[in-house]
Amino acid sequence: MTTISMHQPVYLPWLGFFEKVISSEKFVFLDDVQFEKNGFQNRNKIRTYDGEIWLTVPVKAKSQTLLKDVKINYSTDWINKHKKSIILNYQKAKFFDKYWLELEKIYDEKYEYLLELNMEVIKFLFNKLKIKTETLVSSELHISDKGSDRILEICKILGVDRYISGITGKKYLLMDDFKRHKIKLEFQNFQHPIYQQVFDPFYPNMTIIDLLFNEGDNAMKIIKKEMI
Repeated sequence: MTTISMHQPVYLPWLGFFEKVISSEKFVFLDDVQFEKNGFQNRNKIRTYDGEIWLTVPVKAKSQTLLKDVKINYSTDWINKHKKSIILNYQKAKFFDKYWLELEKIYDEKYEYLLELNMEVIKFLFNKLKIKTETLVSSELHISDKGSDRILEICKILGVDRYISGITGKKYLLMDDFKRHKIKLEFQNFQHPIYQQVFDPFYPNMTIIDLLFNEGDNAMKIIKKEMI
């Protein structure tokens, strides 16, 4: 049985994103979907001394703009703001020095498109987490269908027989269609692990770099819950 999952290439993804990836033989980056204002495609959260803050990449995007066409807005010095926020809140984390300089170089590239930035960060994270899942981008499949039909068509083209959807898929996926094509449809049920953070108490649903800076090589084991 070949398993597939899909997701937009978001900014500094959370742990559940990576759990979905490692649960699949194939993973599709949905790069030709509509940009979501106030979603996670251009922002995510980090833990701070007094709670949490959003790190948001400012963008230039009109209504109906596809994610792959969204340009980054450099009218403000958001790069320096993000770097300072990360350093301030994670410089005392046990494994911060192991990863930060390499991640910082990605910020310094000043990519034109949000997709380029997100994919480079994700590529860096895949490397550090030793993720070997086969990946594709949806725009290369040239599918015009929308919603549930789009997901089903990707599954059919790639010849898979099991699809892991995010929990929001329950709202729009047509389950009978998947059943008719003998594709097993499952919904991710990610139970967030608790691990050591720089500050107490523990805050879940932070970006993956929170886990990486705090737990280092143990990060993947924690995502897999092998240490829980």
